[in-house]
Amino acid sequence: MRARYSAYALQYETFVRDTWHPETRPGDLDLHDGTRYLGLKVHSAVGNEVTFTASVRLPDGQRTHLRERSTFTQVEGRWMYVDGAQP
Repeated sequence: MRARYSAYALQYETFVRDTWHPETRPGDLDLHDGTRYLGLKVHSAVGNEVTFTASVRLPDGQRTHLRERSTFTQVEGRWMYVDGAQP
């Protein structure tokens, strides 16, 4: 989870794509939209689920928080992001 957050913050699109399960990965991904990632708090990591809050500044300057419960699965020994929902 922390590695994916860092990849978003640093705009490493290849890493984000490579760690996203192929069945749920979007066809289009733009990490250069002007969003700034300000912080990450992991609330829990149990089994294949991680609940976190990411603080961001949107391109219009508004600060907001994204709280998500992400689901991961292993594919050939690598953890892959499947999807997320609000807890």
